[in-house]
Amino acid sequence: MVRKRRKGIYILPNLFTLAALFGGFYAMVMAMNGRFDQAAYGVLCAMVFDGLDGRVARMTNTQSAFGEQMDSLSDMVSFGVAPALISYLWALKGLGRWGWVAAFVYCACAALRLARFNVNTEVVDKRWFQGLPSPAAAALVMGFIWLMDDAGVVRGQDGLLPWQTMSWVMFALTLYAGLTMVTNAPFYSFKDINLKRSVPFAAIVLIALAIALVNIHSPSVLFTVFAIYGLSGYGVYLWRKAKGQPTSMISTSKDEPDERGLHH
Repeated sequence: MVRKRRKGIYILPNLFTLAALFGGFYAMVMAMNGRFDQAAYGVLCAMVFDGLDGRVARMTNTQSAFGEQMDSLSDMVSFGVAPALISYLWALKGLGRWGWVAAFVYCACAALRLARFNVNTEVVDKRWFQGLPSPAAAALVMGFIWLMDDAGVVRGQDGLLPWQTMSWVMFALTLYAGLTMVTNAPFYSFKDINLKRSVPFAAIVLIALAIALVNIHSPSVLFTVFAIYGLSGYGVYLWRKAKGQPTSMISTSKDEPDERGLHH
């Protein structure tokens, strides 16, 4: 009699997913204690681990349905709930009802974006994201808080701008990041980059220069990168529109009626 093999879960990729989840949880705890610089570090570290778990799973051939669901739940906490709560505690709280509405819109859009990503996995072109990915939206929000904190902006006090104006800037940025997640704008996914393939020597030099540039002043350089990426989808959309090329990232579908609402 052949003994049936017991089902289990793969440890390695899920360890990275748990690390990403811890980063989001840590960020929320730090924000509640007024340590917004540490909160930013927590979310940014969660981004790194979130980018690694899928690659590790593919490289070690340990993909699983459990891992996919775990990754989505971790993303919702680290890139949906955490940035919404932190932005509310940092600046939106002073706007009263408008503040928590903006935070909720961001959180709801993150949930909608993740749900749409899960159901459209088989029909969306792998080279592009449909809407701003949730880690990039979180980076945009948290990068701004990190930049302001590094510039010496004290929560609740006038600094570079009157605090009321700063709160409205945070309001606009939070809404922009949230609503951009649920648009059909195409954002490059970088998934077609093969790390196993050899590259020219110049590519390594450029990587070294990029690392040096980040070290000049990490908050401003990284926020600039996040902002450029956060705008890039609309640029690609307008460029494709002007060229008469299809702007939808839906590549194939077995069920045409379900696809109609996804095309522009």
